[in-house]
Amino acid sequence: MDYKEIVSVTGIGGLYQLLTSKSDGAIVRNISDKTTKFISARLHNVTPLESIEVYTTGDNVRLHEVFQKMKEAEGSTPAPSDAKKADNNAIKSYFDKVFPDFDQERVYVSDMKKMLKWYHMLKENDLLNFESMAEDEAVEAETAEAEPVAEEKPTAKKKAAKKKTEDVAEEAAEEKPVKKAVKKKAAVKEDGEAKPAPKKAAKKKTEE
Repeated sequence: MDYKEIVSVTGIGGLYQLLTSKSDGAIVRNISDKTTKFISARLHNVTPLESIEVYTTGDNVRLHEVFQKMKEAEGSTPAPSDAKKADNNAIKSYFDKVFPDFDQERVYVSDMKKMLKWYHMLKENDLLNFESMAEDEAVEAETAEAEPVAEEKPTAKKKAAKKKTEDVAEEAAEEKPVKKAVKKKAAVKEDGEAKPAPKKAAKKKTEE
């Protein structure tokens, strides 16, 4: 059993090991009492702990990073029984020391108590080893930086559109410029006023 296999299920307390995923749900095993059950996708959501992020005053952090800080402050971490009895201010004070970057407006006391509960469940099952996860994240980050952005290959549709555009541009370049209609210019008097150009005499219909 590994941390990456652990999930939470909405509407059901505790933590579970994901055994099998199905189109209509999942089969999970309770990490505490080892019982196995089917979780219907219509009634519950199954969420891997590794995908859960926690709000901070900066960038969000993965839940296992918070668990790691709690592990490092093991001496001050409230026991399960103490966490139940502790008031809200005591819980806030603990997390303020362990992880001061928490966004106090979006991380509620109920979330903190749930994290404490999950922490102790993981600890009891020796699932607080996150070194391999940190290494995997570092490798993924290096791979993402090293991979070049793939150039988009032109599809047949884009090729046809490009050819049509080139043909239109070529025809426009070869087309002779259209002669503009020449308007009759008005004759200009000496005083600068314009007068209409004299009309041509109409042809006689019949000769005398």
